[in-house]
Formats: sequence, structure tokens, C-alpha cells
Amino acid sequence: MKLLERNKTAPEQKRSGGAAKKLMGKRVVLPVLACAVAGAFALRLAGGGQPASAAGLTYTTAPVERRDITAQITGSGSLEAANSYSVTSLAEGSILTADFEEGDQVEEGTVLYTIDASDLSGSLEQAQLSLEQAQRSYDSRVKDLEKLSITAPKAGRVLSLEVEEGDDVSAGQTVATLRNSDVMTLTVPFLADETAGFSAGQRAAVTLESTFETLEGTISKVDRADTVLEGNMIVRYVTVEVANPGALSVNQTGSATVDGCASAGSAAFAYAAEENITAEVSGQVAAIRAREGDRVNKGSVILTLTSDSLDDSLQSAADSLRNAELSLESRQDQLDNYTITSPIRGTVIDKNYKAGETSETGKVLCSIYDLSYLTMTLSVDELDISDIAVGQRVEITADAVEGKTYTGVVTKVSVAGTSSGGTTTYPVTVRIDETEGLLPGMNVDAAITLQSASGVLAIPSGALNRGNTVLVTADSPSAANGTAIEGGEYYSVPVEIGASDSSYIEIISGLQEGDTVAYIPTTSSGGFGMVMMPGGMGGAAFEGGAMPGGGMANITVSGGGPGGGPGGGRGGF
Repeated sequence: MKLLERNKTAPEQKRSGGAAKKLMGKRVVLPVLACAVAGAFALRLAGGGQPASAAGLTYTTAPVERRDITAQITGSGSLEAANSYSVTSLAEGSILTADFEEGDQVEEGTVLYTIDASDLSGSLEQAQLSLEQAQRSYDSRVKDLEKLSITAPKAGRVLSLEVEEGDDVSAGQTVATLRNSDVMTLTVPFLADETAGFSAGQRAAVTLESTFETLEGTISKVDRADTVLEGNMIVRYVTVEVANPGALSVNQTGSATVDGCASAGSAAFAYAAEENITAEVSGQVAAIRAREGDRVNKGSVILTLTSDSLDDSLQSAADSLRNAELSLESRQDQLDNYTITSPIRGTVIDKNYKAGETSETGKVLCSIYDLSYLTMTLSVDELDISDIAVGQRVEITADAVEGKTYTGVVTKVSVAGTSSGGTTTYPVTVRIDETEGLLPGMNVDAAITLQSASGVLAIPSGALNRGNTVLVTADSPSAANGTAIEGGEYYSVPVEIGASDSSYIEIISGLQEGDTVAYIPTTSSGGFGMVMMPGGMGGAAFEGGAMPGGGMANITVSGGGPGGGPGGGRGGF
């Protein structure tokens, strides 16, 4: 795989003349040290300081024009089929049918080969019927046996037991009563407006009317329907759960306060739950697991029943089921190996065995490729991987198919990086649905578009100053919105920027066609040098552009163009 390289270009307008040339350049990383030269080259856009003209620097002007701006990351790789499979034989025998040829399209599950298995087919159907019957019988016995354990449907305390060990119990008979007396509920009215901020789980203070004792509770329910009480008072009822310290009963009343809001009335306490527990099957009480007054959780066993007849029938059903399973598995495993189907939908690439020949265990019978789409895997540098996302559009070109550009899409950005020589790359998978003329194994070039804007107002990158301001000439229409500098010869105008490449920046607002921007171009003829930019402490000037800004920065530059990167930003790829 070839490492993806970032490549940003700005196509020239058609009216500008000859075709735009593709900029080619090595990735060069230049450490830039910004030098603060106090007084000698201090430039400011507004208020005080020495103007550019006084520092011996000359402004370059450029019109605000409409352009196409595209930022891309490019790379290359080889194409692969969407999926591929080598069909192998697990059985030996005479091949009865092989009704396909190389180049045929097959669906998943399409029968490719049938091998003579006449000795196995007769008993398969009988084995299947036996298994189904055994399964139904076993499931029925298991359900009956599970019902011999009588459990608590909810958490609470056993209020009463209606049976003793050794008693015979019939299906539907009540065996115990369960009450949750450890938790009491209090349902009281609140003004409807006050309940708007109430929610289940919110803390509440409960006051006993008999002793004025305050207990801590939790809201379990807030009614969403309004109720009109006497005096046209509109309320909503709120249910609060309170842990019973031991003395609370349904004969006591209380009120509640939630978040500083007092209830509009009081009410009697109620038990959280009380329910009769009944037996679902007949049997004899073998053991009582909970006594009256015991605390039990939901699903806890209250008592167990025994039934000799259920035990015997379950064991018999289990034995029958296992025998049926083994019989069917044996026949199915053998028979499946004699009918070979396509594991995927695709195209037959090669066919190694034909009808009439004898298959061999482990040998490849044929190969199938899914060519419904193709994929390629690109290795993306760690510095660029954050710009790649699933769903991004990819332009694909192949030397084998001249003059045609294919469209792909990023389907996976892996986080499993590979490090080599101090650099980490990450695999990015691209899917190509339009594949006419392409074949697996072909080498292709890919370009992932990061930003794209067509026919937008743009200025050279070097014209953008820190704080997103631009100098325009006094005769520019947008000068009316700016601040005069240089004795009124230029105006500083704030702008909103959009997409950018290594040469131009989109202007969303602040400028218009007919404006002319002014900026200080690079003073070096090659390599890099230092140049003072308005509003900055210093910058690095590169061949074909300048980057305003100061401080230390690692800047990667590819190719050249008018201006440089915006104040302290990335100057190139």
C-alpha cells in the first residue's frame, strides 16, 4: 500500500486561460521560529505603530473573485473483491451434478455440486419427525416440573401460610399470602403547577400527623392527570414510598414535602404490595422455605412440591429427546456434505471439478468472488487520520482505465495502527460500487475530498490576518465596513471564512465581488525566510506563500500558490 499524502490544490477559473497544472512536491517539514523584533518591524492593523510602507515593505493587491476550492488527501492501493470464497469438499464420491461454469453469477445458497449420497437420504426424514415429537414432549414436562417450586411474585413479608409439610395441594389452591410491610406508600395531592419538576426517584420528606415525626421517602409515581378538588384546587397525586421503621400501619396518616413544596392534603399509609400465592400444579408439600413473617425477595422460593409421576415422565422425555438429537445429527451431518452450495453471492472465478469426476476431501472445487462492489485499503498517516471519516467521498482513477473517474466512499477507519520508522499509519477501507472496467488486483489512485466549495468568493491565503481580518483598498465597496489604516489608503475589514486549500480561502461574509485585498507577499525567492505580517510578531515565508503568525510551529508544505496559511494555521499538506 502507498501512504496517503495530503494534497490541496485550487483549480484556476476557466476564464483565466490555460488548464491548471497539478502541483507536485515532496512533503517538507520546516521548524519555524518566530522572532519578535520590537520596534523595527512592528506592524499593526489599527491604532499606533509604524505602517508597512514605513518599514520598507510593499503591499500586493488581488481581486476578490469566485473560485472552486478543493482540499484532498491522495494515495494509492490495489483493488479487492467485496468477498471471496474457496469452496472445498468434505466428502468423497461421484459428482452427480455441477451445473455452472466459470464466469457464471451465482446466488448465496445456490447448489454448485451434488455428490452421490443415495444410502443416506432414506432415514433423514424419519429422524427429523422423531426429534420434533421428542422435543415437544420434553418441553411440556420441564414446564410442569418448574411449577413445583412456588415462588414469591414480588418482594415482601409472608403474611400467612395456608399449608404445612406433607399436605396435598391441588392446582389453583392458595398456599400463602405475601405483604410488603417493610415499605409503605403515601399518595397525597400537590398543586399541579408544583409537580412539573417532580420525577420518580426524587427525595421527599414525609410527616406523620399523629407524632409530627419526619421520615425520608422517595417518589415512586407522579400522576400526569389533573384532579380538581373542593374550592377548584387543581392538583396531581404523587405517590411516595417510605421505609417502614416498624411502627407504621395502614391506620396512620401523613403528608409530604418535595423540594420545598408541601402537599395540599394528607392521606393514609398503604402497604406497598399484598398478594395471594397459588399453586399451578398438583403435588405434595415437600418443604416450606419461608415462614410467616419472613422477608422474601421477588423469585424467592416459598415452598416446594413433589410429584413422582412428573419426575419419571421428565427423565423419560429427556432420554428420548437426546436419542432423537443424536440420530438426526448423524444423518444430517453426513447428508449435508453431499450437497455443496455457494456460501456467497458472486461470480465463479474458476471451476476445478466437473460432473462425473470424483471429489476428494479437502480439495478446492471452485472459487467465487463477490464483484457487486470492490474495495481498497489505504494506509493513512497519523497526522491525517483525524480528517478521515466514514461516509467521505473518494475519487478513484486507474491507469488500466484511461479517462474515467470512479466514485467510492470510506466505509471503515480502523484504529489499529501500524508503526514503522517512527511513523504510524492506519488502514482506511474504501468501497467502490461503480466497477465497470475495474478488476480485483488492479492498482488505483484515490483522492479523499476533505473540503469542497464551488464558485465561492475567495482571496489568497496570505491576505487573511489574525483575528480573521483582511486589508482592502480604499476604493473597495467593503471599505465602508472597515477601519482605516495607512492614512486611509487601506481599510481593515472583519470577515467570516469557510473552506480553504493551500492557496485560497473562501469568504462567507465581509467581502464582495469588486473588492481588492492587500497583503504583504513573501520576500524570499526559494526555501524560506522571515517576513513581518500585519497583526503578527513574525512569520515564515515559503516559496509560493507566507504564513502570518508567531511562535514555534511544525509546518508541512506541498507545492506553492498565492499567499500562505491563515494566522498560525496549517500552511499546507
